[in-house]
Amino acid sequence: MVSINVSPATGVRKTPVERAEFLPGFGLAGDAHGGLKEDRQVSLLAWEDIQQANQALLTYEQRGLSCTKAAEHRNEGTVQDSAWPSSPEDFSLMPGDFAENLTTEGVALTELPLGSHLVIGPVVLEVSKIGKECHAACEIRRLVGDCIMPRRGIFARVINGGVIHRDDMGAYYF
Repeated sequence: MVSINVSPATGVRKTPVERAEFLPGFGLAGDAHGGLKEDRQVSLLAWEDIQQANQALLTYEQRGLSCTKAAEHRNEGTVQDSAWPSSPEDFSLMPGDFAENLTTEGVALTELPLGSHLVIGPVVLEVSKIGKECHAACEIRRLVGDCIMPRRGIFARVINGGVIHRDDMGAYYF
């Protein structure tokens, strides 16, 4: 586990936390996406995919988006995270930037079949969806030009709840 991420609102990047409570049939306590969709209670994305997205990014200038333009978007309220980088050299996608709840490492998430289980400490998650439709107001797609969640993200239901910590190890089975 690289990161556990939550947000108080939908449509924004999530913030890493040290621990989170997973509630059966709901998702993460304190996360805005909890309880909204039965098949998307918890979202997962591999750290390797985020790193690959970082390598694929063009500089602000090549994308036609200056740091000043990003600041303008933020001031207009179209970018809701005031921590968005102020210079190109500071730009790097991090855990939670794609609004994923769990950033994992070492698991080929998109190769897990629907119905397979992930076990992290006392929590059991059941893979319920692979990929998603990216909404028109996707903050990452608007500023970076691409969002990898539709291709690389997976979703799960909480079967057994409990509290997990960022450094907990996980396993999966079919």
